[in-house]
Amino acid sequence: MATETENATATEFPDIAEMSYEEARAELIEVVKGLENPEAPLEDTMKLWDRGEALAGHCQQILDAAQAKLEARQVG
Repeated sequence: MATETENATATEFPDIAEMSYEEARAELIEVVKGLENPEAPLEDTMKLWDRGEALAGHCQQILDAAQAKLEARQVG
């Protein structure tokens, strides 16, 4: 079942769904740097925040799937 974050990612940022963990994490680091810019316009900051949340959610989804695989192998 897709979560609200996953649905937002798919509709707002369809490119994120195709990213590897490493690609999404690297972009997330850049997003954080952008958010640290005190001179960035509020609208740009809000867009960055939304993309950052989508990237973080995608990374978490990949990590959760990897953990589930590891746990399944330990049981089996």
